[in-house]
Amino acid sequence: MKHRLQFAGKKLIRMALLLLGVSLAAFLLMSASPLDPLQTNVGQTALGSMSQEQIGKLEAYWGVGTPLAERYLGWLADALHGDFGTSLLYRQPVLQIIGQRLANSAGVLAAAWLLSGLLGVALGVTAGALRGRLPDKLIRGYCLLISSTPAFWLALLLLLFFSVWLGWLPIGLAVPIGLTADSVTLADRFQHAILPALTLSMTGVASIALHTREKMVEVMTSDYMLFARARGESGLALVVRHGLRNVALPAITLQFTSVSEIIGGSVLVEQVFSYPGLGQAAVTAGLGSDLPLLLGITVITAAIVFAGNLAADLLYGVVDPKIRRGAARGT
Repeated sequence: MKHRLQFAGKKLIRMALLLLGVSLAAFLLMSASPLDPLQTNVGQTALGSMSQEQIGKLEAYWGVGTPLAERYLGWLADALHGDFGTSLLYRQPVLQIIGQRLANSAGVLAAAWLLSGLLGVALGVTAGALRGRLPDKLIRGYCLLISSTPAFWLALLLLLFFSVWLGWLPIGLAVPIGLTADSVTLADRFQHAILPALTLSMTGVASIALHTREKMVEVMTSDYMLFARARGESGLALVVRHGLRNVALPAITLQFTSVSEIIGGSVLVEQVFSYPGLGQAAVTAGLGSDLPLLLGITVITAAIVFAGNLAADLLYGVVDPKIRRGAARGT
């Protein structure tokens, strides 16, 4: 227990430093954007009809002309106290907007993450165990095809097929159009989340399946597998008893590191389906020069990704105690 606490403490310190670096990088990139926040959000025509006093108030509101160091340090001081500021576009606290959008995205992201992990490991193990046979060729072909397909293009294809041609699923949004919030059922939300979750899971399966396959091929050609066959073990029992156990650690790594891919893919997928989640809010904040909201989304999503990596490291110790003790001493 002591080793695990030491290991987790060191990881949390690194996580804090990485979040600081991520927030600084996002701030500098946003500040270097060629977009003029006034022209983007007010319009050139409206600006031309305003007085200099009105324009000065707008510039002060959007932070135009304020030194970068002063703006970042002011934001950082507030963020350390739990205040991520107020969204310039929505006129609401940043954490409140993130909470609302994350609640919409959470189900889609969780479903896509679990489905891609389970299918990826299953397909990878199957392909590795049947190396060179027809199932292996089909799985590899599917993975290579999906890996080369942009997420937004796959989303458009699924939308065209299931919503436009077949009419089985809604064409977009998170809830049916025209219904009040209290009349929306869980079934309605589930139906609207199917296509975004399916798109994200399909794109996430490929990398997990291919990496798992390579590890499974290595396991199947190992000496202990040869010894197990010599003892009379074969078929599914051989794969389950020896194969799955030895691909467990790589599978944990791939599953938790895929969190970043799922969150990154959601930005484009939510745009295609007009799904009001965290990814769509990030695009809106970026195009609208809403620096407080974009910084808040960047830090929160980065923290989720780092938490996934930390969970993977801690689960290593559960699977193999030698890794836990070695990490506690060496990191």
